[in-house]
Amino acid sequence: MLNRKYLPVIVTVGLFLLMFAAGSLRYDGFFSFQVILNLLIDNAYLLITAVGMTFVIVSGGIDLSVGSMIALTTMVSASLVQEHGWPPGVVIPLVLCMGSAFGWLMGAIIHYFKIQPFIVTLAGMFLARGLCYVISLNTITIDNPFYTTMAQTKVRLPGGDTVSISVIIALVVVIAALYLAHYTRFGRSVYAIGGSEQSALLMGLPIARTKILVYTFSGFCSSLAGVVFTFYMLSGYGLHAVGTELDTIAAVVIGGTLLTGGVGFVAGTFFGVLIQGVIQTIISFEGTLSSWWTKIVIGLLLFLFILLQRLLSAKGRQAVRT
Repeated sequence: MLNRKYLPVIVTVGLFLLMFAAGSLRYDGFFSFQVILNLLIDNAYLLITAVGMTFVIVSGGIDLSVGSMIALTTMVSASLVQEHGWPPGVVIPLVLCMGSAFGWLMGAIIHYFKIQPFIVTLAGMFLARGLCYVISLNTITIDNPFYTTMAQTKVRLPGGDTVSISVIIALVVVIAALYLAHYTRFGRSVYAIGGSEQSALLMGLPIARTKILVYTFSGFCSSLAGVVFTFYMLSGYGLHAVGTELDTIAAVVIGGTLLTGGVGFVAGTFFGVLIQGVIQTIISFEGTLSSWWTKIVIGLLLFLFILLQRLLSAKGRQAVRT
């Protein structure tokens, strides 16, 4: 029999295929490999952020600071490169270290002071967003040759289809996360802590180190997403990526990760992001619908997947009793 924990992921993949097939039947030019690649091009930064969020939610936590960290990364990058003349080779590693350190600090506060992740990361969200406006109240446009080259470069695939550098970065992150989650001690510890932190402690797993590393990894992913977002927008602005933290959580949950922790898959998150992209693409092909319909449909899907998770959890508890 199929393991119950795989059912949400199977539903996610089936939903993506169904929505893509529906779009292909309704709209000319929808059914093509380039359309799928365009989903990744437009959502590469969201995919990277969602990978980090997957580890956080699997561990039983939440991270509301990711959108603000993306904005702060764009502002710091734009300010240092454009206004202070720093080379990108110094700025990019610097902002990645900044995001990782920010995540490490939140993880340490969550673990050692026993404060709910929601409160700590909410404070981190306000702090990072506020720091954006300390740097500048206005948009800082980037015309550095390296950033413009990264934004305009297309990698040609067999068959003539093209992808951006950002997609390559996102796919590398997904592959690395798959290995990290399923083939390392760190990944196994994350799942164990999400399933039951007390049991993981009794098993002798490094609870403190793992929880802090989870938020450090999320901070790294959100700052890397900020670098990719900077390539995409060629600017820094304090209002960049507003609401991205909610889109990220939605993609992870739609991808089959339990909000209670312990169950989740990076592959499911990948398809959760693609589903959001398909919804956006269908609405753009329709032409007569407002972009807010994307939020409406994602909200409905989120409700459905939360109900599915609840039903599976209830059946699981009933099976244990019997």
